[in-house]
Amino acid sequence: MATRVLIVDDEPLARERLRFLLRTDPEVEVVGECGNGKSAIQDIRRLKPALVFLDVEMPELDGFGVLRALNELPTIVFVTAHQHYAIPAFEARALDYLLKPFSKTRFFDVLARAKAHVERNMEDGNRQLKEVLNQLLTERQQPELLIIKSEGRLIFLKTFEVRWIEAEKDYVKVHLAKTTHLVRETMSNIQRRLDPDTFMRIHRSAIVNAKYIREIQPLLGGHHNVVLYDEQELTLSRRYRAAIDRLLRKNRIALPRSV
Repeated sequence: MATRVLIVDDEPLARERLRFLLRTDPEVEVVGECGNGKSAIQDIRRLKPALVFLDVEMPELDGFGVLRALNELPTIVFVTAHQHYAIPAFEARALDYLLKPFSKTRFFDVLARAKAHVERNMEDGNRQLKEVLNQLLTERQQPELLIIKSEGRLIFLKTFEVRWIEAEKDYVKVHLAKTTHLVRETMSNIQRRLDPDTFMRIHRSAIVNAKYIREIQPLLGGHHNVVLYDEQELTLSRRYRAAIDRLLRKNRIALPRSV
């Protein structure tokens, strides 16, 4: 992926030289250029360049003012005709600076360093994003708690203790080993809060924790009988067999044919 670059300089000839040098690098894409600080702020926010060659001395708003106005900074290379700006440039978190007039060798050394810095930041950002997504995926697949409101109380249930859930008019019954909680909730809403690989809707009136299924028996009309370890029997209807089929496919087995 090409490094997206924005050129900011109030001198047209300076912008032209930077543009010419950058176009010799196939790994760079010049996404825009502007001649003052206010435009620079707008273009950085709008174009989201990875790298900005930023002039220090510009009318109305200088390069340091541009950085102060931004919450998120791209990689910055300051361009200046005055050497005394070097220290303030680094204090402003610029990666490097080009002192006018600069040679091609100096320019391409700075560009190579800037591209490497952008790539490292991108890799770090992708790694952090992947870690966040993995964490969110893990939390979604393995929620530890199911929080319900029953009889005016908030009850924190450990999901591995929930055996099955039963619809009852405008309520659902959450069945554990020794207790049952009546909750004013819909089956669809409570299903969305549970791990779909563990809690399976097997009937319009039943969600079951697959870890408690002991066996599945064929019945008439395409239905099946689901027997739990506590001897509770539930009906698996044809309409809701997709989740069970998905579980069985992972184990390379199919449902027994109904009678």
